Amino acid sequence: MSQTTLAKGITSGLRAAMDKDPKVVLMGEDIGKLGGVFRVTEGLQKDFGEDRVIDTPLAEAGILGTAIGMALRGYRPVVEIQFDGFVYPAFDHIVSQVAKLRARSLGYVKMPIVIRIPFGGGIGAVEHHSESNEAYFAHTAGLKVVVCSNAHDAHWMIQQAVETDDPVVFYEPKRRYWDKGEVGPGPDGALGSARVLREGTDLTLLAYGPMVKTCLQAAQAAEEEGRSLEVIDLRSLSPLDEPAILGSVRKTGRAVVVHEASTFLGLGSEISALITEHAFYHLEAPVLRVGGYNVPYPPSRIEEEFLPDLDRVLDAVDRSLAY
Repeated sequence: MSQTTLAKGITSGLRAAMDKDPKVVLMGEDIGKLGGVFRVTEGLQKDFGEDRVIDTPLAEAGILGTAIGMALRGYRPVVEIQFDGFVYPAFDHIVSQVAKLRARSLGYVKMPIVIRIPFGGGIGAVEHHSESNEAYFAHTAGLKVVVCSNAHDAHWMIQQAVETDDPVVFYEPKRRYWDKGEVGPGPDGALGSARVLREGTDLTLLAYGPMVKTCLQAAQAAEEEGRSLEVIDLRSLSPLDEPAILGSVRKTGRAVVVHEASTFLGLGSEISALITEHAFYHLEAPVLRVGGYNVPYPPSRIEEEFLPDLDRVLDAVDRSLAY
């Protein structure tokens, strides 16, 4: 095993995908000479050339439109959206064309496009740079939506995404880009599967992306008080790994879903409904949600008041165990 940051795990995963398949092409704003604003594509243009690592104009709709054309011609474009809030000019292409072309053609047309989106807050940025808009895409049939939370998954999941013939929205937690971790010799399950990161018996914490680390910290803190929390990294938001979610909740009898996005119509709503529908008689308490508030993203100086933290997660744990 080797140690690297989450960002460099994506870099090495992209490099491996490009080495393996000459049809893999990267496109995005400032991803070439600069290596992207977070330096995730650093060095790739130098090694693979400007024809395969393409610096595009500041035009997200144009980038996605070009990616659709390239996919139709047999390429596997990997598109970088520089920041989460910049994806909206390309939203029409993604939900109206990218997500639907394969179904519309009865499977004849493939759309092997990966849309990389750095997402979430915690870096002191302003609006349009700190959003959690995953529910828009998870709601759209025809899109796979996945989220890495550590260097190992970053390295392997990006390669799995590139090899997928369906479009994949690949979310990257920007506040975790510099967290280091081990990268093992192979992926931990198929793209679309969840992982149990910590076994427990009293309550299940369900999280993805930036909140996985927070939930692991919460489980460690709860252990000091004699409580055993199970932590699941969902990794995939569409599809959800229903057997993993339901199996854990049936074991523990309690669930808390944690994400940075607003709890109103966020992923926690769907997961709560899933658990209530299929594991109701195993529940000892209502499914609780911890997330951002239903307000526009605040100025950076007060973003920590908006984002879920260790105390808010532990408060939800206390409330669930009190039932």
